[in-house]
Amino acid sequence: MVKLTTEVIEVIKKQKPLPIATTDNTGKPNVVFVGMWKFIDDETILIVDNFFKKTAANLKMNPRLAMVAYDGESSKSYQIKGTVDYLEKGDQYQEAKAMADSKKLPGKAAVIVHIEEVYDAVYGPHAGDRIA
Repeated sequence: MVKLTTEVIEVIKKQKPLPIATTDNTGKPNVVFVGMWKFIDDETILIVDNFFKKTAANLKMNPRLAMVAYDGESSKSYQIKGTVDYLEKGDQYQEAKAMADSKKLPGKAAVIVHIEEVYDAVYGPHAGDRIA
């Protein structure tokens, strides 16, 4: 796994909602916005599955996702890629369910993202460069 810098974490925290992309086993892409998520630590993000359909199916057959965040104030943007655990029981699931319950939303699963790659995603000569 890769540790995120404070700068990358702050940019991601400002991205609301957070877009995540998945693919099925044929490579067909899917992208959704998520509003319920939190950092577990600087290598791991917990996403709450409230209403995933295609996303949940994709993650079960191909447990990888990508996300992108942009901060207009600093003009910084990062793309994050990682592998996931799709959990429908256990402590992290209970944490996700509690987050959902607090907003009176369904909490179907916890998606635990193990960050593996970070890229510069702002326009310019370094766009697409891997930074971690």
